[in-house]
Formats: sequence, structure tokens, C-alpha cells
Amino acid sequence: MDANDHDIDLDGLSRLGSALSDHTRRRLLVALARGPGYPAELAVELDESRQNISNHLACLRGCGLVVAFPEGRRMRYELVDAGLATALRDLVELTVAVDPQHAHRPERSA
Repeated sequence: MDANDHDIDLDGLSRLGSALSDHTRRRLLVALARGPGYPAELAVELDESRQNISNHLACLRGCGLVVAFPEGRRMRYELVDAGLATALRDLVELTVAVDPQHAHRPERSA
């Protein structure tokens, strides 16, 4: 183990990578960065099934990135911390040297 491995939680980094590896989860994080949301409304906004959104929200909760608050018969979801929205924006703004022959091609929605 490298001495620098102690500076960053590798398990946390793995959970973040898992969360960001899926197109729908990325879209959910962006939607929740704008403010809290409810599964039914998020499903409409993202043009996904309610079940699919619920499954992805459960994954994001398991990754420790979103929290849920019961409101009567509904659940309100939001990012675990407002700083996460800033961190996601900062992460996207990082400039990385990319080999044009191996440039990432965004996933296409089904």
C-alpha cells in the first residue's frame, strides 16, 4: 500500500466510481444537485420508469451520496451534502489529457 493511499478513502472512491459509472445515476445526481426531488417527479423529468429511478436512488443511497426523508407517503431525496454538487461540478471542470484514439464516447440512452 502506497503511503498516499491513506489520504483518500479508497472504498469511498470506489463507491463514487460505481455511482458515476451509470448514465441514469449521473443524471439523478445532476437533478438532485439542483435541489431535492421525489421519485415520481424524477422519473418524469428523466423519462425513466418509477421502478428504475427507485432502484438507482437506492444504489445512490447505498453509495452514501443521497439521503431520503419521509414526507407522509412520499420520500424526498437530496444530496447527502450541498458540497457534493460543488465537488461534482469541480470534477467535471478538471482538464485531463485524453488520447484522441481512446477518447470516451458517452453512453447513448436506450
